[in-house]
Amino acid sequence: MKANIGLRKKIIYSVFVRNHTKEGTFKALIPDLERIRNLGTDILWLMPIHPIGEAKRKGTLGSPYAIRDYRAVNPEYGTLEDLKELVDAVHRCGMKCIIDVVYNHTSPDSVLLSEHPEYFYKKADGSFGNHVGEWSDVVDLDYTVEGLWDYQIETLKYWAAIVDGFRCDVASFIPVEFWKKAREAVEEVHPGAIWLAESVHLSFGEECRHQGMVCAKDSELFQAFDMEYEYDIREAFERHLKGETSLSHWLDLLNFQEFAYPEHYNKLRFFENHDVPRFASFRKSQADLLNYTAMLYFLKGTTLIYAGQELAAEHRPDLFEKDPIDWENGMDLSRYMLRLSEIKKAYLDSSDAFYAAGDDELDIAVLRRSDGHVDKFGIFSLSGKTGEVPVDAPDGFYADLLFGGQLEIKDGKYRCDGHPVIFTFRNVKKEQI
Repeated sequence: MKANIGLRKKIIYSVFVRNHTKEGTFKALIPDLERIRNLGTDILWLMPIHPIGEAKRKGTLGSPYAIRDYRAVNPEYGTLEDLKELVDAVHRCGMKCIIDVVYNHTSPDSVLLSEHPEYFYKKADGSFGNHVGEWSDVVDLDYTVEGLWDYQIETLKYWAAIVDGFRCDVASFIPVEFWKKAREAVEEVHPGAIWLAESVHLSFGEECRHQGMVCAKDSELFQAFDMEYEYDIREAFERHLKGETSLSHWLDLLNFQEFAYPEHYNKLRFFENHDVPRFASFRKSQADLLNYTAMLYFLKGTTLIYAGQELAAEHRPDLFEKDPIDWENGMDLSRYMLRLSEIKKAYLDSSDAFYAAGDDELDIAVLRRSDGHVDKFGIFSLSGKTGEVPVDAPDGFYADLLFGGQLEIKDGKYRCDGHPVIFTFRNVKKEQI
């Protein structure tokens, strides 16, 4: 598999069609595409677009991840032609469009179950079920059945003729060999299609393997995917936000990713998505939001924005009900995020080496990226504190790419005033090696 490391420079924007607009349709999303593009977005990710099952439905409208028919669109969102019109509009805006692939399970009343019950996992008593009890509105598929592979791959090829790639739900639970075969088949229909894996949280994966479930390791998923979630270190990040662990603990794990994964690895960098709390529910001050958001874009990997994040929304839309995003209120970070996307694309190379260090007392992160010629530094005060931090750059004055003006490195240190800064310099010493 030839991975597309150029995706590390891209921005993905995630949309839940039901709750993005009051109408909750494909057509209603089209007028918002230009605004989304103006955030610096390169790829629009549509959460599941398929009909939702009624059996064992959660809530009034059900979860979009309890799919009834893989080969149809949710009539609540519109028609297939409406979807194609939306994708065409996405392309006219210079973006690509990917859709969710939910291949671990279906709704209990799915078309696939009625037509091919042999494709499904059965419990000891012979009844259909699932491995994760909390997911009571779905039944699991059984990938030991070869016929299922053919059906699923044909479905992917069908959608690959319409969209530009796939975000694959709980991809860890499905054999990596299936994903490799699927990618090869899709390549014939849509060369260069985008593949994003939702890997699972470290503790969740450990528990699933303990129960004997198929649960691929993150390093294994990179055999088939361009990029994958950073859930392997998400729990450490959340503990840091709650003040339960030090900043350096999370930063050390970022460094470990750089050391442990294949050269082409690409972790999806995010602070929120539809499954985890809004970031602004953890950190509410403008200073914190500016620092953390800047750090998010500086991290090595594709950046994910969950719709509403640009307004520092605190409420996460309900997965099971009509719960439109409040676009009228909030702290508008749109122009700031556009500037960060410009810096990411102009200065941060896909092949950069990455290293993170931090001051735990001041809660200041110092991130360094380098292409071997130019070093790039991001300094982020994550609690709004001021103080001096070591920076491995020559003494002198540097242009701040983020806010303009100059910053000074003196005696190998930078005096942080609580604001994020990003700067670069040509490393002559490295070039001489």
